[in-house]
Amino acid sequence: MSTTSAQMELKEDLIREKYTAAVALLDGFDHTPRLARKSAAAAAPAKEKSTGIGTRRRFRSTTPGLVTQNTARPEGVHLADRVMGSNPDDPLTSPMQAGVLHSLRRALATAMLVADQYADQTGLTELMKDNLAGKLASNKGGEFSELLAANSLISLHVFANMSGFLLANAHADPSDVSVDIGEVEEVLTDNPQMALTGALWELDQDLALFATSEDKLIPVVIAYFEKLMEKVELRAANTPRLAPFTSANYRVEADDFEINGFTPSGHGKSTKLTMTFKKPHEVVGNHIAKYQAMKLSKMLMAYDFERKLNPFAELGGFIFTFMGDGAPGTGKTTLIQMMAGLINDYCANANYPFRYQNLSTDSIDSYQGKSAQNAKAFIKNVLDPNVIGFGTIDDIDQLAGKRGDRQSSAGQLEITAVLMESFAGANTVVRGNCTFGMFSNYPENVDDALRQRAAARFLVDGPQSREDYIDILHLLMGDNHKIPVGKHKLFAAQEVKKAVSASYDKHSRPLEEELLNVFDRISSDIGRMDTIAKLGTYLKGIQEADERFTGRAIKNITDAVKVRAMDFELPDEWMENPDKFLTKDYDTKKKMISKLSKPITLDMVIQEINRYADSEFRYADKSDEVAIENAVRDMERMEEAKRRYLKDRG
Repeated sequence: MSTTSAQMELKEDLIREKYTAAVALLDGFDHTPRLARKSAAAAAPAKEKSTGIGTRRRFRSTTPGLVTQNTARPEGVHLADRVMGSNPDDPLTSPMQAGVLHSLRRALATAMLVADQYADQTGLTELMKDNLAGKLASNKGGEFSELLAANSLISLHVFANMSGFLLANAHADPSDVSVDIGEVEEVLTDNPQMALTGALWELDQDLALFATSEDKLIPVVIAYFEKLMEKVELRAANTPRLAPFTSANYRVEADDFEINGFTPSGHGKSTKLTMTFKKPHEVVGNHIAKYQAMKLSKMLMAYDFERKLNPFAELGGFIFTFMGDGAPGTGKTTLIQMMAGLINDYCANANYPFRYQNLSTDSIDSYQGKSAQNAKAFIKNVLDPNVIGFGTIDDIDQLAGKRGDRQSSAGQLEITAVLMESFAGANTVVRGNCTFGMFSNYPENVDDALRQRAAARFLVDGPQSREDYIDILHLLMGDNHKIPVGKHKLFAAQEVKKAVSASYDKHSRPLEEELLNVFDRISSDIGRMDTIAKLGTYLKGIQEADERFTGRAIKNITDAVKVRAMDFELPDEWMENPDKFLTKDYDTKKKMISKLSKPITLDMVIQEINRYADSEFRYADKSDEVAIENAVRDMERMEEAKRRYLKDRG
């Protein structure tokens, strides 16, 4: 992956100059918590091992221009001792413990260097000198405080970001141990030095509480830094004077580490897929779903890693979220295997990192907040702007709870809240590097608001025609037979373009009876729907028939229409030969895509209105029927309970 020309390299010799100060922090310092509470269990660090290190010195601030209050405690904070005491049964420092300390030292040194460069760039260095000399002008006090707060957040982010990056790279799979450290509290913004000591103090606390064995050491450290980055990012959103940092890109060449504002550094690593991939002809039936999945797989490859944006996301037509629904056994898993296989092959050819992840029912946890944490981690991994991502949520009706349903557990409702916020929340950014697919046999059991966050609908209805059933029988029989095929051209019915055209035409009129009644009534009142006004009248008629048909539904329909305007597959040769498209710059890609787009037609709009509304009416009918059945069952149970009660009383 190429780097941008605006990147500034952080020189190795300047980083190493900060090693002494970084080691001093790890050795020992004094800190009295201001925002967090000290735990009694973490009061004293583990007994120091015999590592040849002499008496540890207490750290005192050496940052010029900063006068800090002495809040020394007798025991102090000795993080190096804490790390090396994670396995008290072994008197020697283990490679894992040494690796953690080396990563912390390097990340601290880098954070200090970036903080110094920010201070020089913004004039903070001169203000600190004036403050130290007692010459700081009264009208500069506000600016001085704001710059210190900004630099504190920068120091914390760089430290947390690089520490997590180095540990994850050195220990790709450090442990199967899951830890929940709770919220990070000691985020101080007085000055960079105070910010780092506060962070190290809280890390020391968490290690004492949660790293009760060496196998938990790295999971606790990584969990802490992930939480710290989240907290810092939230604070940075409302902190002034950060533009010099957020507008610049830094790189540490020796570690292949990049700093891009407050965005966590993705490791750019692909996931190892063990699933069995399927070829498009092995997906029998499901023509529109298959066609859109094939298109979307190629759309993802247009993502530009330098611009961190996909031209399709800018031009319109990119599918960020979609829902595939159908009866059991109709091919949802096969569709996932086909799409993942296509993206995997395209990425391998282009040398792009590909990350596939599935959110399963294993993510539901009885521990309060843990389910939400699992869902956030899933979203974060797929959204990573340094990879091509594909996230699936199979059986979402079981995973995400329906609000107001007494059967939904707290964990399921937590997952619903996270998915709703992630897919269409105030902070949702669609870069076009990833897509999320929700799949269900019973979409009527999915929360209405969550379901409506699926911009595209893939009806996975399996084989339909005689030709489909011949093809799937031949496919599943395998090669261990000599039964002739007969008068049939294998897989001819699975030719996507021909089948898709026929499938779209089916939606020129609604398929669901209730929607068809609305369509016929509106048509008889206003005639042929050939203007925006008449189409709007039809949409209002749908809303009157189903109040759940809101403005979000209209947005999803218009997004689907834009997808139809991009109703083309990127040529196969563009995927096979990266020089023809994939390696070109963003603007060139955008122009190439624009030339292939089609104008929006009236037929497209009517078909997409009907396709989307058909799915909503289908879900609503099933949902209402399920609700009625449940109510009848409750009434029958109550009647039986009354009968038994009266019998016992008699």
